Amino acid sequence: MNSALTENQRLLALREQHVPRGIATAHPIVAAKAQGAELWDVDGKRYLDFVGGIGVLNVGHNHPKVVEAVRRQVGEISHASFQVVAYENYIEVAARLNKMIGGDAHYKTVLFTSGAEAVENAVKIARGHTNRTAVISFRGGFHGRTLLGVTLTGMSQPYKQNFGPFPAEIYHATYPNAYRGISTEDALAELDELFATDVAPDRVAAIIIEPVQGDGGFLAAPKAFLQALRARCTQHGIVLILDEIQAGFGRTGTMFGFQHAGIQPDLVTVAKSLAGGMPLSGVVGRAEIMDAPTPGGLGGTYGGNAVACAAALAVLDLFEEQDLLAQGEKLAAQLSEGLQALQKRYPRIGDVRGLGFMQAIEMVADDVRQTPDAALAQKVIDEARNAGLLVIKCGVHRNVVRFLAPLVTTPEQVAEALQMLDKALAAAC
Repeated sequence: MNSALTENQRLLALREQHVPRGIATAHPIVAAKAQGAELWDVDGKRYLDFVGGIGVLNVGHNHPKVVEAVRRQVGEISHASFQVVAYENYIEVAARLNKMIGGDAHYKTVLFTSGAEAVENAVKIARGHTNRTAVISFRGGFHGRTLLGVTLTGMSQPYKQNFGPFPAEIYHATYPNAYRGISTEDALAELDELFATDVAPDRVAAIIIEPVQGDGGFLAAPKAFLQALRARCTQHGIVLILDEIQAGFGRTGTMFGFQHAGIQPDLVTVAKSLAGGMPLSGVVGRAEIMDAPTPGGLGGTYGGNAVACAAALAVLDLFEEQDLLAQGEKLAAQLSEGLQALQKRYPRIGDVRGLGFMQAIEMVADDVRQTPDAALAQKVIDEARNAGLLVIKCGVHRNVVRFLAPLVTTPEQVAEALQMLDKALAAAC
């Protein structure tokens, strides 16, 4: 191996040799350590991490309370499989999620490992409850990389490629997008047309929606739209599934994104920031729906792993003890103000949007404001990394730069990140 190579270069050459190209890595760096909102690579360079494991680290990297909970649990039970024997922290996580999402209503929770598993099982539960087969999701939505998850996802590339044929009875409806001129009324009219022309509502088991589209471009569903979906699902006996995998656990300013609309979902999928970096997901829902599958119909060897459950309980405690929702709202106001100021200076930022601390900028061509410019977005990301800021892209056209900083980020770090982004935009635009 060439001794002139940096440690990053040496390891990335090994990555090229041993890891398939299908698993993309957004930044050509190899991480060595991280803390809070900061990350250092193997060559010692420090970055502000505004990706957070793709929205996983709302309590930050290696929060001491999470680390201690994991260490303690590993010394007791690291894995037993809940399908073999029960353990207390699984039950406690379920109870706390049921209360947080269901309130005083009777809700139940089943735990898994990944967000895609949660989505797959939510669909199974909805079909088992309704004895119907059809599922409606939304264009621009993202629901995972499993075959059903990819089918539900409303983007063709890079997710669908040549991976078909895909599962049947999945239909895609239009999601509102104010920047592109798609109103709540427009989207509801198209949904009703879908009912009239493609699938009758009495054949639909579930409608699944993100309250804020994550990989689809950080588009927040208007309150009126979610309220109308709730009404239509109630009218037709359709299970309403809120995919809170990216938006949940304080990212939008409330604990869950659906709470902005004042609705109550039938099922909610959770993952990402639930367990502070440990792999844990779940489906939380009305007891009568959750109990539809008979014994043995739900499960997974690693689902609700004891170590991940211990981390989740520490995360939930932190939200209560440190008032992370209020802290996130203050950071959100600072970030939004800074992004809007940058938009005034750089007209290639076509839109600044988001909900709470879940914010993004959409990059467009200079000739027509709404022409997506994916190349420019990538250049901004690359220049931001050069300046010391890690961000990633999203959007159907991959022209949106998203910010998923931990809720424990300091105001000083937000100010520093905005300065780094300013430098990146100046170089890219």
